Amino acid sequence: MRWQTAAVVAAAVVGTGTAVLLLGRKVSDRVLKPADGGGGTSLRVHALGPGQVTLTRTTASVRPGRYALEWGDGGHAVVGDVLRTDVQTVTRRLERADGGTLTAGTEVRLTPRVYVGDPLTALGIEYVDSSVNAEIGELPAWYVPAVRGTWVVLVHGPGADRTQVLPVLPLLRSLRVPTLTVTYRGDEGAPPSPDGLGHFGETEWRDVDAAVHTALASGAGRVVLYGWSLGATIAMQTAVRSDWRGSVAGLVLDSPVLDWPATARRGAARSGAPAAVAELGALAAQGRSGVDLADFARLADGRDLQVPVLLMHSRSDEIAPWAAAERLAGRREQLVSLYGVPGAEHAALWNADPDRYLEHLRRWLTPLI
Repeated sequence: MRWQTAAVVAAAVVGTGTAVLLLGRKVSDRVLKPADGGGGTSLRVHALGPGQVTLTRTTASVRPGRYALEWGDGGHAVVGDVLRTDVQTVTRRLERADGGTLTAGTEVRLTPRVYVGDPLTALGIEYVDSSVNAEIGELPAWYVPAVRGTWVVLVHGPGADRTQVLPVLPLLRSLRVPTLTVTYRGDEGAPPSPDGLGHFGETEWRDVDAAVHTALASGAGRVVLYGWSLGATIAMQTAVRSDWRGSVAGLVLDSPVLDWPATARRGAARSGAPAAVAELGALAAQGRSGVDLADFARLADGRDLQVPVLLMHSRSDEIAPWAAAERLAGRREQLVSLYGVPGAEHAALWNADPDRYLEHLRRWLTPLI
C-alpha cells in the first residue's frame, strides 16, 4: 500500500520529474543500505508441545532443514524437521529455546540465524577478538587459531553480520584450519563508508584485501576466501584484484551475487515496490553506488579466475539468479565446481541440509589445505 500511495503521488507531479527521482532514490536505499539483523519471515506460534512447535504455514516455514525463531528482545529458538502439516499450520521439531519465553500466540520471525553470539558463546570454540588495519580504519575480526599454514578468511553478506559464518566454524576447526572472520566498512563496530552507502564490493573488497594481508603477515602461507551473498562477490573481487592474489589458494562462494542488475531489481522488489518502481530503484542504486557494470560482468564471467572455486547455489534463490551461477560454472568448468542445494533460500544453503553442505565443503576443501 505504501508503494501504491507513493506511485500515485509521483504520477501526479511527474511533469517535473522530481517526485519520480525521489521515489527511485527511496527504493534504492533499500538496496544500498541493507538493515543488519532484520528480515526473516513473520509467523505466529499456534501451539507448543513436548519438543515441537506449531507455526503458521508458509512457503518458508515448510522448508526442510534447521532455522531459528526470533522474537521480542532477544527471544531465540531453533527448529528442525517438519513433523506434520495441515492447510494452515506446520509443526516442526523444537530443538532448543535459548532466549526469551515462547508461548502460543507469540509473533516470531523465521531466520537462518541458528547460532547467535560469538564462537565461544555459540559453539564453545576459543577465539581471539582481533582487528584488521584497513584504509578505512580498524575493522573488528574474529581469529580462531589452528596449526595449518592455509587460513580461511570468511566474509559475511549484507544485512547479516559475523554470526553468518558460525555454522561452518566447527568443521574448519576439525580440519585444524586457522580462520579470520572479517568485517568491512559499514558494519557494526567498523568505520562507515564515506558516503554511507554500500558499493557492491567496488570499495569493500579493499577491506577484505587488508584482511588477507593481515593473515599473511601473521603467518599464513596461503588463504582460502569464503563468502556469502555479496560477501562471496567481494571475495571474488579480492581474488582477482589483490596484490596478494598469488597467495589465494581457492574460493568458496555461497549464493554469490553474479548478475548485479537482476539482484538489484529483486532487492528493490522485495521491499514491496511494484515492478516499474523496482526498476527505477535499481537504476538509481547503480548510479549512486558507482558500480562498473562492465567490470562486474567480467568478474561474473570468471575470465580472471586463477584458482579452484566451490560455487554453492540454489535454483530457489530469489535474490541471486541460479542462471548466473550455472553460466559461470559452464564457462570455467575446469576451475569451478557447482553444488546445487534444492529448495534453499538465498545464503541459507547450510540451513536447508546442514550435514550434506558440510560434507561437500569438507571434501572440496581438504586437498587445498
